[in-house]
Amino acid sequence: MRLELFLLVTVAIYAAAKPLSKAAGTRNKLLLISFDGFRWDYDHDVDTPNLDQLLVDGVKAKYITPPMLTMTAPSHFTTITGRWVEDHEVVHNMMFNATTNLKVPYKKTLTKSKWWDNGVLPLWITAQNQGLKTGSFYFPGGGVTYGGQAVNKAIVEMSGHPDDNETEWRHNIDRVMSWFSDENFNLVTLYYGEPDNVGHAKGPDHPDRKVIIKQIDRTIGYLREAIVRHHLTDKLNVIITSDHGMTTVKKRPQVDEIILNKYLNLLKLASFEILDYGGFGILTPRPGKEQEVFNALSNAPNLTVYKKNEIPESFHLAKSERLPPIVIVADLGFNLNSRFIVYVNKGDHGYHNREMDMKTIFWAFGPDFKKNFLSEPFDSIHIYPLMCKLLQIEPAPHNGSLSVTENLNNCVLSAGGPPGARLSALLLMLVLLSVLAQL
Repeated sequence: MRLELFLLVTVAIYAAAKPLSKAAGTRNKLLLISFDGFRWDYDHDVDTPNLDQLLVDGVKAKYITPPMLTMTAPSHFTTITGRWVEDHEVVHNMMFNATTNLKVPYKKTLTKSKWWDNGVLPLWITAQNQGLKTGSFYFPGGGVTYGGQAVNKAIVEMSGHPDDNETEWRHNIDRVMSWFSDENFNLVTLYYGEPDNVGHAKGPDHPDRKVIIKQIDRTIGYLREAIVRHHLTDKLNVIITSDHGMTTVKKRPQVDEIILNKYLNLLKLASFEILDYGGFGILTPRPGKEQEVFNALSNAPNLTVYKKNEIPESFHLAKSERLPPIVIVADLGFNLNSRFIVYVNKGDHGYHNREMDMKTIFWAFGPDFKKNFLSEPFDSIHIYPLMCKLLQIEPAPHNGSLSVTENLNNCVLSAGGPPGARLSALLLMLVLLSVLAQL
């Protein structure tokens, strides 16, 4: 009898000491949704009952800070890789080659593997390599291959596709839900091009921005209903975030707009440039002209010019091999114009990520998240390790930290096992020890 009890105690001690994993088939699923250009405070002046309910039923960050650069492609790729821009090398919305003067617009880059595949693995591929099934619906970077490996299912947004069709938004949710419920996907990323488009075209303070935020709110309500219809309430975690904020563009007659050719002869001094593109610019000086270009731009108002090798470490850009030698960051609201003013946008981004207008959103809900929890702000780079934890996979090398988001979720064990299992084993051990002591 004593021997049998001793063996039971030994088993209980082993069970209590060993982190328990979830049983096969009980791994929860994850949906990552990005609403492009959703500034951190866009829901503050609009009636958004469904977004408000997300905090009651889950967690919300006061805001999150995107990486430098505050652009769609670089920021999204930081979220899905957990790497700084200087590491993943998606350094602009435009695909470019400073030697050949190649420039490819953003949406045409979405099928160009050579722009995205730079040796850093995004979450889709890391998850697939560990036996999971993943999908990308319009998400930047999801429609190309990495080392020849494609995302299991990817739908790429084509040029000219309208971004604000609410009926299509709901249809896309239905398709994604079917991927989870009918095809047993583990991870899906879903992208919406609003409110970025309306923010550019009308400005962040225009009434139409409030209209699109209400549409987003209704879409979140539809998403919650779809989760219930597909019986995913207890199986699906959802993270809702964005890539950058938006600010009002300063224009004449209120300000003197920036025209860089006033301060240096671009034709004479530059061999490559992307300057007519919001608040962030890059430039390759002609041989031997770097200091002259730097000095001339240093005299230009309402911007800061950097030699790439002298960029502040906090930017996490200096190690990039793709970025040209000169980087220009305009002051908030000032657009960079090269030779003459061609920019028509009323709102823009690309500015310093410390600016509050560039901050963005984070909501999350599902079985592994706390309820009614408001988080302090954090950097978007930390979303990646959180997603790996939720999916119970080993992350690829990354620059994020789980400690930043540890208060958001209920996943206590590294393998995702239920906390109660270890407690039960400990209680069993104590009971058996007590019985053994009385024999």
